[in-house]
Amino acid sequence: MFIARISKGRTVREFVLCALIAPTFVCALWMSTFGGAAIDMLNVGGAEGVRATVIDSYKPEGALFGLLKELPLYEVVAPVALVLIVIFFVTSSDSGSLVIDTITAGGKMDAPVVQRVFWCTLEGLVAIALLLGGGLNALQGAAVSTGIPFTLVILVMCYCLWLALKREHAKL
Repeated sequence: MFIARISKGRTVREFVLCALIAPTFVCALWMSTFGGAAIDMLNVGGAEGVRATVIDSYKPEGALFGLLKELPLYEVVAPVALVLIVIFFVTSSDSGSLVIDTITAGGKMDAPVVQRVFWCTLEGLVAIALLLGGGLNALQGAAVSTGIPFTLVILVMCYCLWLALKREHAKL
């Protein structure tokens, strides 16, 4: 819903390219570059930061910084990475709150600000409770357990989109 709102006025081709293909390509490039570097460092015998965080103490949340510690300019790159992570989480939370707020407001785009603040706060409190209650594993488990049923909804939505595009193509 958030992506649809910010993509208003774009063609389907632009949407697919900019919202689906480009981010997928960038993520694959990111994962293969940094993941490959970490695996290569582990195989060669270095990467004590990666070994300490991921393998020895099993703290995957520290893996990025463990890898960055092995690369040059850690003092510069680590704060930049931290700022980017914060921006990612704040943007994701804000987008999720916008969607929840729009749905609970009955589709109104200009819902009361207090309502949006309520959803942001509730979303943050749930995340804090999950992190305090079971750490990152509990938060990941909650995301997966709520995401699996939603996959069925997305598949139905994909089918409906395909039908709508087929009808629109027939009209043309």
